[in-house]
Amino acid sequence: MITLKNITLRRGTKVLLDQVNATINPGESVGLVGRNGAGKSTLFALLNDSLSEDAGDFYIPAQWRMAQVAQHMPETTESATQFVLDGDTRLAEVNAQLLAAEEAGDGMAIAQAHADLHDAGAHDATARAQALILGLGFKVSELDQPVNSFSGGWRMRLQLARALMCPSDLLLLDEPTNHLDLDALVWLEAWLKRYPGTLITISHDREFLDAITNVTLHIENARLTRYGGNYSKFEELQAQQLELQQSAFERQQDKIAHLQKFIDRFKAKATKAKQAQSRMKQIERMEKVAPVLAAAEFTFEFKEPANLPNPMLAITDAAFGYTDEQDQDTVILRDVNRSVLAGQRIGILGANGQGKSTLVKTIAREMKALAGKVTEGKGLNIGYFAQQELDVLRPEENPLEHMIRLAKEIGAEGNSAREQDLRNYLGTFNFSGDMVKQAVGSMSGGEKARLVLAMIVWQRPNLLLLDEPTNHLDLATREALAMAINDFDGTVMLVSHDRHLLRAVCEDFWLVGRGKVGPFDGDLDDYQRYLLDESKRLREEARLADQDARGQNSEKSEPSAPAQQPLDALKQVATKPAAPRTEASFDPKEARRQAAAARQQLADKTKPFKKELEQIDKKLPQLAAERSALEEKLATPGLSGPDVVEAGKQLAAVNNSIEQLEERWLELFEQIEAIAQELGATA
Repeated sequence: MITLKNITLRRGTKVLLDQVNATINPGESVGLVGRNGAGKSTLFALLNDSLSEDAGDFYIPAQWRMAQVAQHMPETTESATQFVLDGDTRLAEVNAQLLAAEEAGDGMAIAQAHADLHDAGAHDATARAQALILGLGFKVSELDQPVNSFSGGWRMRLQLARALMCPSDLLLLDEPTNHLDLDALVWLEAWLKRYPGTLITISHDREFLDAITNVTLHIENARLTRYGGNYSKFEELQAQQLELQQSAFERQQDKIAHLQKFIDRFKAKATKAKQAQSRMKQIERMEKVAPVLAAAEFTFEFKEPANLPNPMLAITDAAFGYTDEQDQDTVILRDVNRSVLAGQRIGILGANGQGKSTLVKTIAREMKALAGKVTEGKGLNIGYFAQQELDVLRPEENPLEHMIRLAKEIGAEGNSAREQDLRNYLGTFNFSGDMVKQAVGSMSGGEKARLVLAMIVWQRPNLLLLDEPTNHLDLATREALAMAINDFDGTVMLVSHDRHLLRAVCEDFWLVGRGKVGPFDGDLDDYQRYLLDESKRLREEARLADQDARGQNSEKSEPSAPAQQPLDALKQVATKPAAPRTEASFDPKEARRQAAAARQQLADKTKPFKKELEQIDKKLPQLAAERSALEEKLATPGLSGPDVVEAGKQLAAVNNSIEQLEERWLELFEQIEAIAQELGATA
C-alpha cells in the first residue's frame, strides 16, 4: 500500500500540504480533487518520484510498476502502432534480453527469453496496442501513420494509449479526458473499470470520477482528507461534515460566551474570583473548533440578448465540408435540413470525426456551406467558443487590453468602455487586482478559458455555439458555466464530452454520423451504450484481424518467414469483399425460399404486437391534442376555481395515460426486435 505520514510539500515558499496523512490500498481507484493550485499535481510529483517530501515519511512498495501519461509532445516518425507498442516496458525488456542472448549465442538464455516473451503477451501485443488506439478514436487507416503527422491533441491520445499499454501496478492519470471526445471518454471509462491495479486520477469531470473511482482524496487549505466513495459521495459526506463542524463551532461559541459572561461579571469580586479564574482556564484548555469558511465560488451570467429572432436559423438541403488548396470540395455532411429555434438547448452528439465541429464551424460562419442554404434570423448574434479559441488570444497582451480592443471593435454599443468598468467586469470572472495586467501567455488554460468566456459574454450573443468549452475548466467553473447557460435567454448549441454539463443544460440532442445530421431521441445513457457497442465492434474487428493474420502465417511453408503484421490484416478486414459462392454451395432459389419463410414466420409472430403498436400510434396523437387543449384552457384568464380544479384533474389523467402508452409502446417495440433477432431476420 501507499502511505503518507506527516508529509509536508512546498512549492517555493508556499506550503501546499502541511503534515498530511493518508493510506491508499492496493486495487483502489482514487480520485484526487481540489481547486486549481491546491497541490494535486505536486502530490503526483511525489508519487512518481520527481519530487521529494520536505518533511514526513512517504512509502510506496518498491516492486510496484508505475505507468503515467508523458506530458511532452512526442516527435517521432514511428507509426502510431509501434509508438504505443513500445509503451509495454516488460516486452521491450525481454526483447532486449533475447537480442543479447542471440548475439552471445546462449541457447539457454534464448529459450528463456522466448518463454518470457510468451508470458509477456508478445503473441497478441500488436492487437492490444491497436485496440487501445482504435478505442481512443483513431481510424483503422491511421494505425500505420507516423506519430508526428497527427495534431497535438491526437498525439496526447497516443501518449495515453502508450501509458495504458504499459504493465503496471500503479497508474497515474492527470486530466486524461482533456483531449478526448465523448466516444473515446466512454471507452476509456470502460477500460479503467477493468484495470486491476491501483489507479489515481486527477479530473474535473464529475461523471468520469463517479464512474471509475471508489475513494476520493480532497486537498484544501494544505490538508488532505480521505473519503470513501466516488465524487458524488464525497460531496455528500463533505456537506455533512461541514454541517457538523459548523454546528459544533456554534455550540462551542455559545459555551464560550456563557463562560465569558460569568468571567466578565465576577472576575472583579474577591468572593467569586477563584471561580472566574477556573472558567478562564476552561476556555483556554478548549480545543477550538474552526468555523466553516465558505469558499468564494465563481459565478457569472450572460447578459440579456438585444433581440431573439425566431427561428434563429434554418438549414435547407445543405452540404457541409471543406475546400482544399486545389479548390476540391470534400463533403462531410449532406442533405442537412434542420432549424434552430429561440430558446432551444441543443446537445450535438456524434463519434469522433463524424463532423460535429464542421457543423458548428459552418453555423459560426468560419466555413461556408458547400451546397444548400443556411438562413439566419434577422439580428442573429453568435457567440462562438471553439476548441482552439485559446490559441487566438494574444499571449503578449493582458486581459484588460483584450477587453479594451473588443469594446472598440464592437463600438461599445450598449456597453460602457471605461477602463474602470472593464476592470470591474473582468473581476466578475475572477480577474482581480494585478491579474488584469498579467500577460495572457503566462496564464493557465483555465484562466485563458475564463477570459474567452468573458469576451463572449460582453458581446451579448443570442446564439451560443460552444465546442468543448470545459477542457481547461475546473469543477467550480464548470458548475458556474452550467448555471449561467441555464439562466441564458438565448439559444445554445453545445458540443462537449462533459456529460454532467450536457445533462444539466441540453433538452434536445442532434446526432451527427454517417454523413447525416438528425435528431437523437434517446438520452445520454442510450448514447453511451451506442458508443460502447461501436467500440466493442472495433476491438472485435482488430481481434479477428489478428487471428486472420496468424492463421495465414501458419499456412506458410517456411517456418522462418516473417510474421505478417495484424495491421495488414486489419486493412483486409475493412476492405475485403465477400467470398464468391460456388454452384455447389449456393442455390439462389432455395435461398429466396428460406428468406420468404423467415419473413412469414416473423410476420406471424409479431402480428399481434404490431397491431397493438398501430392502435397506440393512433391514440397518442389524440391524447396529445387533448393535453394541448387542456393546457390552453388552464392558461385562459379568468377561469373559475372549480373549472381550474377539473381541468387540472383531466390534464393529470391525460398525462398519465400518455406515459403508460409510451411505456407499452417501448415494451412492444423491444419484443418485436427480440423476435426478429431470434429468427435472424429483419422486420
